Amino acid sequence: MELGLTGKVAAVAAASRGLGRAVAEALAREGANVAICARNRERVEKAAEEIARATGREVLPVVADVATPEGPAAFVEATVAQFGRLHILFSNAGGPAPGRFDEISEEDWLKGVDLTLLSAIRLTRAALPHIRRQGWGRLIYLTSVSVKQPIDTLVASNVLRPGVVGLAKSLATQLAAEGITVNVVCPGYFRTERVEELAQDLAKRRGISPEEVIAEWEAGIPARRLGNPAELGDFVAFLASERAAYLTGATIQVDGGYVRALM
Repeated sequence: MELGLTGKVAAVAAASRGLGRAVAEALAREGANVAICARNRERVEKAAEEIARATGREVLPVVADVATPEGPAAFVEATVAQFGRLHILFSNAGGPAPGRFDEISEEDWLKGVDLTLLSAIRLTRAALPHIRRQGWGRLIYLTSVSVKQPIDTLVASNVLRPGVVGLAKSLATQLAAEGITVNVVCPGYFRTERVEELAQDLAKRRGISPEEVIAEWEAGIPARRLGNPAELGDFVAFLASERAAYLTGATIQVDGGYVRALM
């Protein structure tokens, strides 16, 4: 299927590893030129080199922390300076501190607001003027299945990520007539470093091994396995494509059937 992404420019935040990297690689494979950012210079430069080598597309590495006031704007401006335009924003950041309510400190809450909610707002504010100039665009936000089915040990995620959904839904209504779609992707459990860290945290709390935690998660997923990051990357590439032009304002889980809610 031709997705119509050849020559498009995408900015993929927090993409030196995990789901962000999978998205960047999927977009590049479909012909887009991609900018990626991360806080660690060595890691983001290595990821950019590997993606470029695998796909044959130009991949720009940018050192930026999207949890800071200046990071999102610096990332977007570097992207536009390199490629001259911007069509697609993939808003992504690491998750807030895990834990139950009594385990989350005031500092954790404030850091979570910057990382999870304000990063999405700041990335959008920086990117939207450039996307609007193209008369065509895609805003795609990565959250979590916690926006549809709260997770007991991820209270900060349960609270903060729905704010990103509210942002996306509001923008979808306001931007549809301009040819810009806005959607939210809610990953379940994928084989990433973040999920391994969550497994280690939960294993420590319960006095079991991380492997046992992962086995329990897999048993609770109808597909009976964790996802491959490339599977999410392919789905995001479709959302970013010409083929998804009438799909906007949606919050879609990619989770192997984990979420039991009707919507």
